[in-house]
Amino acid sequence: MQLSGSISGTAYKMQAEPNILPRKIIIAIDGFSSCGKSTLAKALARKLGYNYIDSGAMYRAVTLFIQQNGITLEELSGMSEEQLEKMLDHIQITFRLNSDSGFSEIYLNDINVEEKIRDLKVSDWVSPVSAIPAIRKRMVRKQQIYGKNKGIVMDGRDIGTKVFPNAELKIFMTASKNVRAKRRFDELTEKGFMVTMDEVSKNIEDRDSKDTTRKESPLRQAEDAVLLDNSNLNQEEQLQFAMDLVSTLKTA
Repeated sequence: MQLSGSISGTAYKMQAEPNILPRKIIIAIDGFSSCGKSTLAKALARKLGYNYIDSGAMYRAVTLFIQQNGITLEELSGMSEEQLEKMLDHIQITFRLNSDSGFSEIYLNDINVEEKIRDLKVSDWVSPVSAIPAIRKRMVRKQQIYGKNKGIVMDGRDIGTKVFPNAELKIFMTASKNVRAKRRFDELTEKGFMVTMDEVSKNIEDRDSKDTTRKESPLRQAEDAVLLDNSNLNQEEQLQFAMDLVSTLKTA
């Protein structure tokens, strides 16, 4: 099997704002972990009637597959490119609409793993897994296919720098480490995961280090990206900030 290049059911139920933009664009949202990238990207996509793709979920799904098949990080790093490609050929990733929530969810080999990929064990591994060039190249190719017809909001670590360097709008999100740790802790405990604040804080610190120092597509703010520090902003204020940026493109 090969990774699926199709996405179905990623449109949202909410009616799009009329005549916001005369043409479809690509919106790239990058930033550190637990900054609320997905929350903003989903809201923005829903407001515009665009498709939303969580690129990080794709790397998490690959990570989950690796863990489920008993492959260690040491074994993974020792694989040749040919071995990695063969492994990736057995991973099928698709996004499907949950008709009840109105949001798209990720499937790994036809199994819904939307909740499983949020586990802290996956979070601990996803940075080194996503730093492997063969894995990153395969995911980037699929992400670029998703944006072929534009009208898309995608969030991740390298969307504005690597996946869509020519995106019409780029936003780089950040927040204080304490705020990010609290958000992540609340998210995990709400979903029933048994974690401590120290574990969450360490995970965020480790991911920041790995994401910003990796050789393959490190996390960095694109030169033409607008910085959004949402440490003291609620979700409505963040969405308004993004919509104001979209509105400026009318006359650009």
